[in-house]
Amino acid sequence: MKTVLRILLFFLIFFSLVGCTKEEFNEYYDRPDSLEDPIYQVLEGRGDFTTLTSVIAKAGYKDILGESGYWTMFAPNDEAFNSFLQDEGISSVDNVDSTMAVKIVKYALVYNAYRTERLPDYQPSGGWLENAAFKRRTAYYDGFQKKTIEGNEIVVVSSNRNTDAEGENYYVSGDNNNKYISYFSEEFMRARGLGAYDYNYFYPNQELTSLNVMNSMAVDTNIVAENGIIHEVSKVVLPPVNLDQYIEENEEYSLFYNLMEDKLITYEYNKEASDSYYNFTGNSEDVYVKVYNQALAFSPNNENYLIEDYNDGQSNGYSMFVPQNEVFQEFIDNVLLKHYSSLDQLPLYIFQDLYNAHMWPSAVWPSRYQSTRNGLEEEARFNLESDVVDAQLLSNGFFYGTNKVQASNYFYSVYTSPYLDPDYTLMTRALNDTGSDFRGLISNINRQWTLFMMSDEVLNELGYSYDIDREEWVYVSPINENEVRGSLAKERIIRVLFNHIIFTPNGELNDLSGSGIVRTGDNELPGEYIKYENGTVYAAGNEALENVVNITGYEDQNNGRVYFTDNILEFSEEAPGVDIKELAEEPDSEYEYFFNFLQNSQLYDSDGSTIAGVTLGTKHTFLIPNNDAIQQAVDDGVLPATETGEPDFDPSEILDQQMVTEFIQLHIITTQIISDDGKTTGDYPTLLKDDLGNPIYLTASSVPGELSFTDSNGRQADIIPSASNNLADRSLIHLIDNYFSYTE
Repeated sequence: MKTVLRILLFFLIFFSLVGCTKEEFNEYYDRPDSLEDPIYQVLEGRGDFTTLTSVIAKAGYKDILGESGYWTMFAPNDEAFNSFLQDEGISSVDNVDSTMAVKIVKYALVYNAYRTERLPDYQPSGGWLENAAFKRRTAYYDGFQKKTIEGNEIVVVSSNRNTDAEGENYYVSGDNNNKYISYFSEEFMRARGLGAYDYNYFYPNQELTSLNVMNSMAVDTNIVAENGIIHEVSKVVLPPVNLDQYIEENEEYSLFYNLMEDKLITYEYNKEASDSYYNFTGNSEDVYVKVYNQALAFSPNNENYLIEDYNDGQSNGYSMFVPQNEVFQEFIDNVLLKHYSSLDQLPLYIFQDLYNAHMWPSAVWPSRYQSTRNGLEEEARFNLESDVVDAQLLSNGFFYGTNKVQASNYFYSVYTSPYLDPDYTLMTRALNDTGSDFRGLISNINRQWTLFMMSDEVLNELGYSYDIDREEWVYVSPINENEVRGSLAKERIIRVLFNHIIFTPNGELNDLSGSGIVRTGDNELPGEYIKYENGTVYAAGNEALENVVNITGYEDQNNGRVYFTDNILEFSEEAPGVDIKELAEEPDSEYEYFFNFLQNSQLYDSDGSTIAGVTLGTKHTFLIPNNDAIQQAVDDGVLPATETGEPDFDPSEILDQQMVTEFIQLHIITTQIISDDGKTTGDYPTLLKDDLGNPIYLTASSVPGELSFTDSNGRQADIIPSASNNLADRSLIHLIDNYFSYTE
């Protein structure tokens, strides 16, 4: 009996405690009276969102927005829906189908809750950046689409990454490629230095306020709900297409798109995408990812921007300037097909460059359009008031439809002539070499150049070719048939090429009927010297081989003149000592006395006519005192003489040898080629060194037509123009009217 009473007492106490605990539990965890309702209930309770709530229910989002999540909703009010339904020709909300309802609701929803003070802030992984954002990722995405490719209907999904350099990593499973919605806050616009012009360029009939969302403006903001923040807006905004979709769907740009699809777009089978499609639909069809060529600045169907930081799409986007069909066809006919019979014959890199010229991997704001650079590092070369006929703010960037083609460097410069001519593929390959950047040099349309062409036929005849399989240059000497490959052959062709590129800011070589000398390259990257005479040109190698380069025609580009030729401007492979010897052996030569000292000196190797310290392929300027100057040096005791007083010496005399060696070394400038073109002034080292091994310098002073040098003793010598500017291996040989001396 006592046992039964104890059991009854236990249960009485237990149920008493349980009842008390449940009451306290409910009191602790019950929804606080002060907590706002979820988004759906807040909209429902405000009274001016009746159409929106109906659309939310039709889209299947009533439970989602009525219970959980963490959202920002740009909510169009009833007035906005009335205008929208009228514009769309829809009699009532009852006639809005579920597909449209989903688009409206999901595009109005932004992941995470943002008050107006946070909307302008960018969220990189390292922390918030104030006033640096104008977009947010929405809940809407396109997903899988049916598309007919080459007559076959396939399931396609867009790439959600930009294709990497290896042509891979263009699709990440699980990333739905969600679209972004753009907004314009007063804080962001002020921080970026933007204004009403930038907004109204895309939405000309809208007023820019403190907060605009696409083509609508915020009516009421920061409406707090349990599961997010609501911003009331004045218009219903449907999700815009992206750049890829807009170009593909707009007939006005079909020529631009079709060529891009033919040359730069592929459809790649993807197993992960196929599995996702099966899980989503139960359909086992293969899914193909629409992939843009890896050489392009970005993939126009990628909604995610660069993904260098997960949220970088908040602060930036892409831009494209796309020409209309008529002007693009004119460009194809007059530029691309000037030397080709069909587009199929053009190398792939031409299409890559052409489309990169129209793609900007950043947002090109109308008021700042010339400060941004396209995929070829060029500014936009359009007049936004007269050349742009269509401006659209799309889900992943800005679109500008144009009535002209971007005047890109590669298609309107002297570089264009070899680049778009199949007879000059070797020259183009050398220009494109990443180590030289000659392409960037001569394609700059803001600088004027003269370019001498080198055809494949001529280069092949002279021993130059390119081994495609081994990806290396080849040179076979036409004289002895010795073959060199790789870096040595490449260095050779690059040096030859540089002889054909001349900076001519004032069109200095537009008339080749006279004669003259000119330095190749430019002031920042000076090359060797070449000469022209009565319609022919030649370099030091041409002199050595006793030939010239004949001009067979020319064409003018936006930044200079291009000459067509029957030969190449060759560099010399003779030692400069050979050239000095030949000058000295001419009748009544003013180089004779100097050479008499040179050939008997310890510096000179008579077998190869080489001079110690002078290496083939290195820059030098030889300053040769004329006979009178040499005689004066003998009279002054600076140079020795024979017993009869002639300017010569006994090679066995050590002191005389030293005197002659130092004299010759002082008259050879190293590291620089100096002419009387006024381009070179300053102090330059000679071969002569002091007791500590430091070079002795001469000072050059040059104006066009005049060139003088001064030594450390103040002695000056002027070149004698009629006998100077003699070409040699990466050198010039001048005759001067005085000699130099050096005193410790």
